[in-house]
Parts: sequence; C-alpha cells; structure tokens
Amino acid sequence: MKGNLLKTGKGNSRCLLFMAGWAMGPKPFIGLLPDDSDCFLCYDYRRLDLPDLSRLDAYERIDLLAWSMGVWVAALTLADWRARFTSATALAGTLYPIDDRRGIPVPAYDKMEQSLTTEDLDSFHASMFDNATELASFTANRPTRSLASVREELTCLHQHVRASHSVPDIFTRRIVTSRDRIFPARNQTRAWGNGRFLQKKLPHFPFGVPFFHSISRDYIHHP
Repeated sequence: MKGNLLKTGKGNSRCLLFMAGWAMGPKPFIGLLPDDSDCFLCYDYRRLDLPDLSRLDAYERIDLLAWSMGVWVAALTLADWRARFTSATALAGTLYPIDDRRGIPVPAYDKMEQSLTTEDLDSFHASMFDNATELASFTANRPTRSLASVREELTCLHQHVRASHSVPDIFTRRIVTSRDRIFPARNQTRAWGNGRFLQKKLPHFPFGVPFFHSISRDYIHHP
C-alpha cells in the first residue's frame, strides 16, 4: 500500500485519512481538500501492509474516509486504529467487496480481472460518473498508474478478499451512493442493513469540488 500526505499549507490540526479505491492515486484529489484539513491518502492495494502512519501523530483529530474498495481495506487494516478516529465514514463500498448481493457482482469483477484493457479502464472510469463535465475533469487529472499495475492490483485484491475471513465494521457512518454503477446501491443497502446507512443521490465517484466542502463537513467532521 502506498501513502501520500497532502497538506493545505495552513498548519491544520486535523487530518483526513482517506482510503481510496482501486486504480487510484493522488492526482484526482489534489485541490479538492477542505481548507481546515490535511489529507493522508492511501492507495495501490497490491500489498496490504499499511504505509508509515506516524505522521498522523501530529494531528489532534483524524477522520477516516474509506471509499469503494478502500472500505474493505480500511476495515481489514485499521481496526486497531479505530479509537484514534474522531469519525469513520464508509462511502460507496461495503465489507463484502466482491459479492453478487453485497458488493461488486462476481461476474463483473472476473471479467475486468481476466481481460483488462486500456479501453476497459476508460469505460470503468466513465461508469464512475453521471456528469460529463466531472468525467472530463477526472480524465484530465487521472491517476498516473500503468495498466499493468492496476491489472495486478485487481488480481491481488481478489486474492486478498478470498483469503480473508469477515472484517469488522469500524465505521461510525455509512453512505450509500444511489446512482452507483460500480457498487450497486441495492447491494450496498443489503450489505449494511436497514437503518444503518445514509443514502445520497451520488455516483460512484462523488468527489467533485462540492464534495469535500459539503459531504466532508456534514458527514465526516461531525460524528
């Protein structure tokens, strides 16, 4: 797993520990941070050993945001950290990431894993959005990852999930994205159970400029 500390340059006392999704990297998220929080971004789950998180010791407050496949990765790797989090939010993902009823349907995942091409990756990126302008913005700032690395990450994640037992629910909030074409909303709701989630009219990638300034403020910084 890789980690990058993204600072706003304002000497913040709080940090957002952001567990990103598959095939991600820092580039799409630079410039989207709220002014009152730095961000430690984790990504590339070919290996699941945590990066050095000692830099978080300097912050008075740490808010966990886990997105997409990062929800499962966070639950698996950060259970011992949960007492340190002021809040812990799961977004557009579940504790059963490759599952016909509670995650990404197995046939869809298998198809991507077996024959991922550049065109397939472009199609996946397009499926994360329901707005052409936001897709264009992402495309202009897409992660600088090779096709080989994200293909390997798909395979490694599948192996990690198969090898693991159930993971703990470490989250104080769970947000279901009702316009999601990656993690179907019905699967997210089944995975969390009635009364245990908030549903928002958002696509799989909800990180347009308003996201960190509204969702972050309303659902992450106020547990």
